[in-house]
Amino acid sequence: MAARGHVQDPNDRRLRPIYDYLDNGNNKMAIQQADKLLKKHKDLHCAKVLKAIGLQRTGKQDEAYALAQEVAALEPTDDNSLQALTILYREMHRPELVTKLYEAAVKKVPNSEEYHSHLFMAYARVGEYKKMQQAGMALYKIVPKNPYYFWSVMSLIMQSISAQDENLSKTMFLPLAERMVEKMVKEDKIEAEAEFNFSFKVELYYMILERLEKYKEALDVVRGKLGEKLTSELQSRENKCMAMYKKLHRWPECNALARRLLLRNSDDWQFYITYFDSVFQLIDESWTPPAEEEHSLEGEVHCSIEQAVHFIEERITEESKSSRPLRGPYLAKLELIRRLRHRGCNDEYKLGDPEELMFQYFKKFGDKPCCFTDLKVFVDLLPPSQYTKFIRQLLDVIPLAAAAENEVALPGDIKALQQHLCVVQLSRLLGIYHAMEKKQKLAVVRELMLRYRHGLEFGKSCLKTELQFSDYYCLLAVHLLLDLWLEGEEAAVWQCLTLLEEGLSHSPSNAQFKLLLIRIYCRLGAFEPVSELYSSLDAKHIQHDTIGYLLTRYAGSLGHYAAASQSCNFALRFFHSNQKDTSEYIIQAYKYGAFEKIPEFIAFRNRLNSSLHFAQVRTERMLLDLLLEANISISLEESVKSMSLSPEEDDIPWKDLRDNRDLTVLFSWDPKDRDISEEHRKLSLEEETLWLRIRSLTLRLVSGLPTLGHTIQPKNSEKTAENGVSSKIDTIRALLQQLEAAVDSGKKFLEQKIQYPVLGPPPTRMAGFFSNGSCQCQTSLFYLVSDIYELDTNGLEDSAEIQERIGNSFKSLVERLTDLFNKCKGDLIEVRDGTLKTHPNLLENLVFFVETISIALWVSSYCDSVLRPFKSNLQKKKKKKK
Repeated sequence: MAARGHVQDPNDRRLRPIYDYLDNGNNKMAIQQADKLLKKHKDLHCAKVLKAIGLQRTGKQDEAYALAQEVAALEPTDDNSLQALTILYREMHRPELVTKLYEAAVKKVPNSEEYHSHLFMAYARVGEYKKMQQAGMALYKIVPKNPYYFWSVMSLIMQSISAQDENLSKTMFLPLAERMVEKMVKEDKIEAEAEFNFSFKVELYYMILERLEKYKEALDVVRGKLGEKLTSELQSRENKCMAMYKKLHRWPECNALARRLLLRNSDDWQFYITYFDSVFQLIDESWTPPAEEEHSLEGEVHCSIEQAVHFIEERITEESKSSRPLRGPYLAKLELIRRLRHRGCNDEYKLGDPEELMFQYFKKFGDKPCCFTDLKVFVDLLPPSQYTKFIRQLLDVIPLAAAAENEVALPGDIKALQQHLCVVQLSRLLGIYHAMEKKQKLAVVRELMLRYRHGLEFGKSCLKTELQFSDYYCLLAVHLLLDLWLEGEEAAVWQCLTLLEEGLSHSPSNAQFKLLLIRIYCRLGAFEPVSELYSSLDAKHIQHDTIGYLLTRYAGSLGHYAAASQSCNFALRFFHSNQKDTSEYIIQAYKYGAFEKIPEFIAFRNRLNSSLHFAQVRTERMLLDLLLEANISISLEESVKSMSLSPEEDDIPWKDLRDNRDLTVLFSWDPKDRDISEEHRKLSLEEETLWLRIRSLTLRLVSGLPTLGHTIQPKNSEKTAENGVSSKIDTIRALLQQLEAAVDSGKKFLEQKIQYPVLGPPPTRMAGFFSNGSCQCQTSLFYLVSDIYELDTNGLEDSAEIQERIGNSFKSLVERLTDLFNKCKGDLIEVRDGTLKTHPNLLENLVFFVETISIALWVSSYCDSVLRPFKSNLQKKKKKKK
């Protein structure tokens, strides 16, 4: 036989079929193959672990964990076993076990670079920053490579970020990190190796100095020899210099650098803002340039309004000679006018009339889709009395042609269409459409739809994934109809649906059409088409958090439990995978030296873990599962156990809750007074938090019922006290008090009668919960549990008052449930004067009724377990008397 270049390990050959089965998803065959192999080779630990992976993937978690622990107890050091165990623990969401695995391996093979680096990454996954620092230094001592040293430095920075004591962070962790980097700089070792870009090491040094607030030293690093290596991002060095100048309030350098960068690229908007900020700061400080020396380290400084005006005029002149039209200089002129007006000194500098400047800008860039968003920022420079005149002026320069008199003048090409669309959007923004009568609005709707259908001719060659050029006409028409609907015109909303469905047939990928349809269908109570529309949006990753509320808010409340369960699952899958995925990003950042990104990844992970939507979805999903699965008390107990629910535990981070919803996902052309405001956002967050608190407390109260239900011993016995049943009722009573407080807060909030914009945040279900009587019913049911427990504790003798209270509670509950049931009656769709009107509140009432009945059944089951023995005892006593 010919000699082989590589001799394969016989164990690898034996294990290969199991790996193949696992890779192909054939887990049962993988388990069988592993069993066969283990009969012949009992000491082949990797086969055991691969079998455990197969068991884990077939849902036998306990067996898989037991097998894995058998192998882990032997502290294996072969690569196959270690890697297989790592995969298994990750799938079990137990990354902390991987650290123990490699800690043992490192003890046995202390000079292994591979095991040390695996141990470091295992610590990174669980955020053990102190151990990461130690592992990094241990690795550097074994293999003195530059990256390992900087891993340790970065771990110190992470300790400072995560430290709750800021003083400790600035006096211990960061200074130590600084000294470690300085040591490398002084010894000229910072450039020693090219495992990862030298630029990243300089950024790490800069990050330490910035966090220590040593802005001058950070600036010296960036401006010095080390700063020359900052090439990881475009203009990285300049941006960092600018940031430090601002921190140090060195406005001359700030101004000179911004001016120099604008000379290089006069379309970079961020530097216009910095340039203006610094000019006015210098004016306020009465700064004057030195007579003989240079103005600043960065060159010439502009410190007067005259210089700023001249500079902007120069940029516009330069732009007119450019082969490519640039928007920056023209918008900068409008920004300067705005700032001068704010200071009350615009007229002196003769920069021009904003109306004329905006008109000229429109003539130059009106055919670009960005023209509207550019001018939108500056419309407040126009006096309201000039709005109509300004719009007419814009319309006059658009080349439109009418086929005959009294016909709508239509554009002949795409450029003219874009210009006209820009004017229509500005008309809406300036409130011209809002001031119209009903007939005028309907006439505008007809005209817009005529223009929309005409514009479809220009998009005949568009692919299905592309949007039609005239889609905005249809959207604007729908917005006008929504205005009419809010004013009481019921027929308008049905016309909205017709137009949106028509638009969607021509632009199947238009997300705005789909999002508007979702909102309108939900408002009408028709959830059936919504699931399909949302699925077609193909929401990815972070979108499950930012726009998921559009679906989860209505799915359960409109009685679509399967869709509600599915939508909650989609969201929860994303949130649960976030922890694992972010850990992988952090590890990659360490491997490639992208240290600046690590705090960003961790902040991103924390933001998602504290997401309001995550807390809502998790709570509603558990409530939904209990309602769907728990039909009797035993099943409720099993469900609560399987969910690991405990009435004592509250895992919602109330203080850190973050509202990650994208409330501007729907386009709006409304004026500021009609658009969603910051106040609306705050109020919506407050409302959502109050509703979440009520739902969370309801869930915890329900989860506490099984802990009271199955006590054979009398409640007042010593044994029961030892078992802690009395503490369980104390927990429930405490939760009841919290629920009462939350309900009171909710009622006070609703007294404000807040009206959000139609395209703003959807209101919670709290108003319906209070108004239909569900709240009173559910609270009374939980109080009944407390009373029954008290009766059980005291016995039948000397408890006449409690018995009377319980009797009254039962009567009152029957009346309230009857009343709630009556509020579910009625027609969901009503035809009045030839117009359809829906009543989605009936559906919401029915959903609350079903939920309240479920809680009533669980409470009744507990009552039965307590009262039935009393009944049998009474019957026995009667028999004895006879």
